[in-house]
Amino acid sequence: MKVTVTIDRRPEIADPEGTTVRRALHDLGFTEASEVRMDRVIHMHVDGHDADEIRARVEEMCRQLLANPVLEDFHIEVSA
Repeated sequence: MKVTVTIDRRPEIADPEGTTVRRALHDLGFTEASEVRMDRVIHMHVDGHDADEIRARVEEMCRQLLANPVLEDFHIEVSA
């Protein structure tokens, strides 16, 4: 099954990469970019047929490796 994991830095956590990109956009004349957050999206294929089982396994992957639970939240989408 196809799985998409979106990992977002929590709003209260500073995003230095986003700040740098916003500054660079302003330097290039794109001053309408008032806030930039740099998040991650991970696409993967996971073997199995039970969407609930796959979601549980991917959630464990996120908790152990893919996301930092102190700084980030994640959202999992499973599709056929």
